[in-house]
Amino acid sequence: MSLIEDLNWRYACKRMNGKTLEQDKLETILEAIRLAPTSMGMQIFKVSVITDPKVKKQIWEEAAPRQMMIKGCSHLLVFSAYTKLTQDDVNEYIDHLGAVRNITGDRLEEYRTKWSFLLGMSEQEIFEWSARQTYIVMAYASIAAATLRVDSTPVEGFNASRVDEILGLPDKNLRSTLLFPLGFRDSNEDHLADTPKVRKENKDLFIF
Repeated sequence: MSLIEDLNWRYACKRMNGKTLEQDKLETILEAIRLAPTSMGMQIFKVSVITDPKVKKQIWEEAAPRQMMIKGCSHLLVFSAYTKLTQDDVNEYIDHLGAVRNITGDRLEEYRTKWSFLLGMSEQEIFEWSARQTYIVMAYASIAAATLRVDSTPVEGFNASRVDEILGLPDKNLRSTLLFPLGFRDSNEDHLADTPKVRKENKDLFIF
Protein backbone atom coordinates (compact mmCIF):
# COMPACT_ATOMS: atom_id res chain seq x y z
CA MET A 1 0.00 0.00 0.00
CA SER A 2 1.19 3.54 -0.70
CA LEU A 3 1.23 6.26 1.93
CA ILE A 4 -1.55 8.17 0.16
CA GLU A 5 -3.70 5.02 0.03
CA ASP A 6 -3.12 4.56 3.77
CA LEU A 7 -4.15 8.15 4.49
CA ASN A 8 -7.28 7.79 2.37
CA TRP A 9 -8.17 4.61 4.29
CA ARG A 10 -7.80 6.40 7.64
CA TYR A 11 -10.73 8.35 9.04
CA ALA A 12 -11.89 9.61 12.43
CA CYS A 13 -13.41 6.35 13.61
CA LYS A 14 -16.49 6.89 15.79
CA ARG A 15 -17.28 3.30 16.79
CA MET A 16 -14.84 0.45 17.51
CA ASN A 17 -15.72 -3.21 17.70
CA GLY A 18 -13.78 -4.37 20.77
CA LYS A 19 -11.25 -6.50 18.89
CA THR A 20 -7.86 -6.67 20.58
CA LEU A 21 -4.92 -5.04 18.83
CA GLU A 22 -2.01 -7.38 18.17
CA GLN A 23 1.06 -6.70 20.32
CA ASP A 24 3.43 -6.31 17.37
CA LYS A 25 1.19 -3.64 15.84
CA LEU A 26 0.96 -1.80 19.14
CA GLU A 27 4.75 -1.86 19.46
CA THR A 28 5.14 -0.45 15.94
CA ILE A 29 2.79 2.44 16.73
CA LEU A 30 4.58 3.17 20.00
CA GLU A 31 7.93 3.07 18.21
CA ALA A 32 6.63 5.60 15.69
CA ILE A 33 5.80 7.85 18.65
CA ARG A 34 9.27 7.34 20.10
CA LEU A 35 10.97 8.18 16.81
CA ALA A 36 8.80 11.19 15.95
CA PRO A 37 10.48 14.61 15.84
CA THR A 38 10.05 16.95 18.79
CA SER A 39 11.44 20.36 19.66
CA MET A 40 15.13 20.03 20.54
CA GLY A 41 14.55 16.28 20.63
CA MET A 42 13.68 16.49 24.31
CA GLN A 43 10.43 14.47 24.22
CA ILE A 44 8.89 16.41 27.11
CA PHE A 45 5.71 14.36 27.16
CA LYS A 46 4.44 10.98 28.33
CA VAL A 47 2.01 8.50 26.82
CA SER A 48 -0.15 6.35 29.09
CA VAL A 49 -1.09 3.05 27.42
CA ILE A 50 -4.38 1.95 28.96
CA THR A 51 -5.84 -1.53 28.49
CA ASP A 52 -7.69 -1.99 31.79
CA PRO A 53 -11.41 -2.07 30.88
CA LYS A 54 -12.35 -0.45 34.19
CA VAL A 55 -10.06 2.52 33.62
CA LYS A 56 -11.20 2.94 30.01
CA LYS A 57 -14.83 2.80 31.18
CA GLN A 58 -14.17 5.34 33.91
CA ILE A 59 -12.50 7.76 31.49
CA TRP A 60 -15.34 7.34 29.00
CA GLU A 61 -18.12 7.79 31.53
CA GLU A 62 -16.60 10.55 33.65
CA ALA A 63 -14.42 12.51 31.24
CA ALA A 64 -15.43 11.77 27.65
CA PRO A 65 -19.03 10.50 27.46
CA ARG A 66 -19.52 11.73 23.88
CA GLN A 67 -16.51 9.76 22.60
CA MET A 68 -18.16 6.43 21.86
CA MET A 69 -15.08 4.93 20.21
CA ILE A 70 -13.48 4.62 23.66
CA LYS A 71 -16.04 1.97 24.60
CA GLY A 72 -14.82 -0.45 21.96
CA CYS A 73 -11.15 0.49 21.65
CA SER A 74 -8.43 -2.03 22.29
CA HIS A 75 -5.93 0.42 23.74
CA LEU A 76 -6.47 3.98 24.89
CA LEU A 77 -3.40 6.18 24.62
CA VAL A 78 -3.40 9.32 26.74
CA PHE A 79 -0.86 11.94 25.71
CA SER A 80 0.24 14.24 28.51
CA ALA A 81 2.55 17.24 28.58
CA TYR A 82 5.09 18.33 31.15
CA THR A 83 4.02 21.18 33.43
CA LYS A 84 7.50 21.73 34.86
CA LEU A 85 11.05 21.38 33.62
CA THR A 86 13.76 20.95 36.23
CA GLN A 87 17.55 21.06 36.18
CA ASP A 88 17.48 17.28 36.55
CA ASP A 89 15.31 16.98 33.42
CA VAL A 90 17.71 19.09 31.41
CA ASN A 91 20.79 17.31 32.75
CA GLU A 92 19.27 13.90 32.13
CA TYR A 93 18.61 14.74 28.49
CA ILE A 94 22.03 16.29 27.89
CA ASP A 95 23.80 13.37 29.57
CA HIS A 96 21.79 10.94 27.45
CA LEU A 97 22.62 12.91 24.31
CA GLY A 98 26.30 12.80 25.21
CA ALA A 99 26.23 9.06 25.80
CA VAL A 100 24.41 8.25 22.56
CA ARG A 101 26.54 10.56 20.39
CA ASN A 102 29.79 10.10 22.30
CA ILE A 103 30.03 13.78 23.26
CA THR A 104 32.06 14.66 26.35
CA GLY A 105 33.94 17.47 28.04
CA ASP A 106 33.61 21.08 27.02
CA ARG A 107 31.40 20.33 24.05
CA LEU A 108 28.83 18.68 26.29
CA GLU A 109 29.01 21.58 28.73
CA GLU A 110 28.29 23.93 25.83
CA TYR A 111 24.96 22.14 25.39
CA ARG A 112 24.25 22.52 29.10
CA THR A 113 24.95 26.25 28.95
CA LYS A 114 23.08 26.72 25.67
CA TRP A 115 19.92 25.09 27.01
CA SER A 116 19.97 26.67 30.46
CA PHE A 117 17.39 29.20 29.20
CA LEU A 118 14.77 26.45 29.50
CA LEU A 119 14.89 26.75 33.28
CA GLY A 120 13.73 30.36 33.02
CA MET A 121 10.47 29.43 31.30
CA SER A 122 7.25 29.64 33.29
CA GLU A 123 5.17 26.55 33.99
CA GLN A 124 2.53 27.77 31.51
CA GLU A 125 5.18 28.25 28.82
CA ILE A 126 6.56 24.79 29.49
CA PHE A 127 3.11 23.24 29.27
CA GLU A 128 2.18 25.03 26.05
CA TRP A 129 5.47 24.08 24.44
CA SER A 130 5.20 20.49 25.60
CA ALA A 131 1.55 20.22 24.55
CA ARG A 132 2.44 21.15 20.98
CA GLN A 133 4.89 18.26 20.89
CA THR A 134 2.12 15.81 21.76
CA TYR A 135 0.23 16.85 18.62
CA ILE A 136 3.31 16.21 16.48
CA VAL A 137 3.86 12.71 17.86
CA MET A 138 0.14 11.91 17.72
CA ALA A 139 0.24 12.54 13.97
CA TYR A 140 3.03 9.99 13.61
CA ALA A 141 1.01 7.49 15.63
CA SER A 142 -2.01 8.09 13.40
CA ILE A 143 -0.01 7.49 10.23
CA ALA A 144 1.68 4.40 11.65
CA ALA A 145 -1.68 2.99 12.69
CA ALA A 146 -3.12 3.58 9.21
CA THR A 147 -0.27 1.70 7.55
CA LEU A 148 -1.15 -1.27 9.77
CA ARG A 149 -4.90 -0.91 9.13
CA VAL A 150 -5.49 -0.02 12.75
CA ASP A 151 -8.12 2.61 13.41
CA SER A 152 -7.48 5.61 15.60
CA THR A 153 -9.10 8.91 16.48
CA PRO A 154 -7.43 11.97 18.03
CA VAL A 155 -9.77 13.22 20.76
CA GLU A 156 -9.70 16.74 22.21
CA GLY A 157 -13.30 16.74 23.44
CA PHE A 158 -12.81 15.48 26.98
CA ASN A 159 -12.50 16.73 30.55
CA ALA A 160 -8.75 16.91 30.90
CA SER A 161 -8.84 17.70 34.62
CA ARG A 162 -10.86 14.55 35.31
CA VAL A 163 -8.53 12.39 33.21
CA ASP A 164 -5.61 13.88 35.12
CA GLU A 165 -7.26 12.90 38.40
CA ILE A 166 -8.07 9.36 37.25
CA LEU A 167 -4.49 8.72 36.10
CA GLY A 168 -2.75 10.65 38.88
CA LEU A 169 -0.97 12.90 36.38
CA PRO A 170 -0.58 16.02 38.57
CA ASP A 171 1.67 14.05 40.95
CA LYS A 172 3.94 13.42 37.95
CA ASN A 173 3.94 17.08 36.82
CA LEU A 174 1.82 16.18 33.79
CA ARG A 175 -1.45 17.36 32.22
CA SER A 176 -3.35 15.39 29.60
CA THR A 177 -3.70 16.94 26.14
CA LEU A 178 -5.10 14.23 23.85
CA LEU A 179 -6.91 10.91 24.03
CA PHE A 180 -6.08 8.47 21.25
CA PRO A 181 -8.16 5.28 21.06
CA LEU A 182 -6.68 2.45 19.00
CA GLY A 183 -8.74 -0.44 17.65
CA PHE A 184 -10.85 -1.54 14.74
CA ARG A 185 -13.85 0.16 13.16
CA ASP A 186 -17.34 -1.16 13.68
CA SER A 187 -18.66 -0.65 10.16
CA ASN A 188 -22.17 -1.68 11.15
CA GLU A 189 -22.46 1.00 13.83
CA ASP A 190 -20.27 3.79 12.46
CA HIS A 191 -22.12 5.74 9.79
CA LEU A 192 -18.89 7.42 8.70
CA ALA A 193 -17.00 4.20 7.99
CA ASP A 194 -17.75 4.14 4.27
CA THR A 195 -18.33 7.81 3.55
CA PRO A 196 -16.02 9.85 1.30
CA LYS A 197 -13.28 11.87 2.95
CA VAL A 198 -14.05 15.59 2.95
CA ARG A 199 -10.99 17.74 2.28
CA LYS A 200 -10.27 21.02 0.51
CA GLU A 201 -8.94 20.95 -3.04
CA ASN A 202 -5.25 21.72 -3.51
CA LYS A 203 -6.05 25.12 -5.01
CA ASP A 204 -7.90 26.11 -1.86
CA LEU A 205 -5.25 24.89 0.55
CA PHE A 206 -1.81 25.58 -0.87
CA ILE A 207 -0.26 28.95 -1.68
CA PHE A 208 2.43 28.91 -4.36
